[in-house]
Amino acid sequence: MNQKNVNKDTPLYPGMQPDLKVEVAIIGAGTSGLYTAFRLVTDNKYKAHEVQVFDMSNRLGGRLESVVMPGMNFWGELGGMRYLTSQQIVTTLIEGYPLKEDPDKRTPVLKDKMTPVPFPMGEPEKLLMYIRKERFKQSAWTEEQKIDNKLITRYYLNENDEGFSSDQLFNKIIYNVLMSDPWVVENYKELIIADPNGYDYSFQLTSRDWDAIKPRMVYNFPGSPYDKRLVNDIGFWNLIKDQVSQEGYEFLANAGGYYSNTINWNSAEAFPYMVGDFSAGTIYKTIEEGYDSIAYAVANTYMEHDGARIWSENKLITFTKDHHLIHTHKYELTFLNIQSNTTWKVYANSLVLGMPRKSLELLDQNNFFFDANRHQKLNENIRSIIMEPAFKILMGFERPWWRDLGIDSGHSITDLPMRQCYYFGTDTENNNSMLLGSYGDMETETFWKALSDDKVLFKVRANKSTSMEELHKFDDVQATEFMVNELINQLKELHGIEIPQPYVTYFRDWTDDPYGAGYHAWKAGFSVKDVMPYMRKPLMDEQIHIIGEAYSDQQGWVEGAFCEAEKMLQTHFKLDWPYWLDRDYYLGW
Repeated sequence: MNQKNVNKDTPLYPGMQPDLKVEVAIIGAGTSGLYTAFRLVTDNKYKAHEVQVFDMSNRLGGRLESVVMPGMNFWGELGGMRYLTSQQIVTTLIEGYPLKEDPDKRTPVLKDKMTPVPFPMGEPEKLLMYIRKERFKQSAWTEEQKIDNKLITRYYLNENDEGFSSDQLFNKIIYNVLMSDPWVVENYKELIIADPNGYDYSFQLTSRDWDAIKPRMVYNFPGSPYDKRLVNDIGFWNLIKDQVSQEGYEFLANAGGYYSNTINWNSAEAFPYMVGDFSAGTIYKTIEEGYDSIAYAVANTYMEHDGARIWSENKLITFTKDHHLIHTHKYELTFLNIQSNTTWKVYANSLVLGMPRKSLELLDQNNFFFDANRHQKLNENIRSIIMEPAFKILMGFERPWWRDLGIDSGHSITDLPMRQCYYFGTDTENNNSMLLGSYGDMETETFWKALSDDKVLFKVRANKSTSMEELHKFDDVQATEFMVNELINQLKELHGIEIPQPYVTYFRDWTDDPYGAGYHAWKAGFSVKDVMPYMRKPLMDEQIHIIGEAYSDQQGWVEGAFCEAEKMLQTHFKLDWPYWLDRDYYLGW
């Protein structure tokens, strides 16, 4: 296992230093908070002792969490697990920046060396789709199209939507809506292409193009309840149903694999998200040392500087401007030190809240900043996003039983409450194998919550390469027995074969505090173009900034967190463009 490159033993400090005085207090040691500390210090804007990071957890990375299961020599992912090569900040931090004279040679930005590896999506002709009790290969739709047939499923689709795979149907909807707007057609029609085969569409629109289109795209379908409305103001479920019927919506929600993609979020934001992430030509990578290595590597580069410190297990309770050191420091912060259960004060001139919506809502809502009577706009904008529940369960098996079906990697999809499973890998020495057994989100959450709240946890069991002693260290992260048994049942139904019992599991529910969600989505009707810059400095006369994936235009991605932090640093801390980042890279609104 490749642990040598990235040091995940970053020194964290769970203690206190009452009346600590700093210039910038960063709350949250997720990717946006750590990136902010790294940039402020390496750019020589501040000395490291003037920039301090605080987190209530005893680990780094926020909603990134890579784990090694007992008896396996590779990392599994409980949180974020991959990046797109088009995402330049995350890609450059992991892979280095290309030299002008030799673009193939890359110079590292961070001191830890990370090993980028392809994130295998598997082969559609081997992977399964199990919907409405019918089992297909994921390539079944395109195989039929090749011989001029339409795959008919148990969904009663509109006649002109029959035979489309879910990805193709999403693209068809987006194509039709874009082409119904004369302004879009006039400016972008050569970038929006319908394949003569009648099923495929490609969108060669850049992020800049999308940002021009999103706020002004109009829905032109006479007779529709939404005719002549801005697409930005229409929920995605509303729009999909209007285009392909409720039954077409059910097909897309089920076969698409994620309910979070088809909830009633902002349609204008949904369009580029769906065509950028869920269509052909998308290249995914991950990090061999675990995807949370990116958080540790950024933290370690900050920690190299004298005076740098990450205060772990310290929870921000509130902050005020009404205190005795107001002449030198603008804000007094009150932290609860978790180990000693005592509060202590920190004084700072700027606050950076690298926190998602739920974490912000857990802070003192009566203080001067959050006070709903005084700052109605801030409260509305904090609530401009939907919190999307997500939880994951990793399972360790003594052999890769999915290979009996010819599957080696990638993911299968179902409308059962488990929704998806990822075949994560096999230890070549002992054959132990890892499966991401459930990727539940949105409405499936209540199904699993009833099972995950049970008291009886799954009992780990020894196998040929793992001792009970090693396994018992994982006792408190086991899924419940209820949950494991239900999941084995669903795996059996999805794959159509007997499934062996796992020997260990690892469960994480991201809806638990302080996260409140696995990822976030913009609500319809909000002007995302205005809310994003607003959140980076909500009140003109306060040095308080909110950053992170939640209020970005790449929700659910580390890149979204990095872009928001970078724009905040350039605008409000006057940092220069990073020397390692391509000048032409578009950071968004």
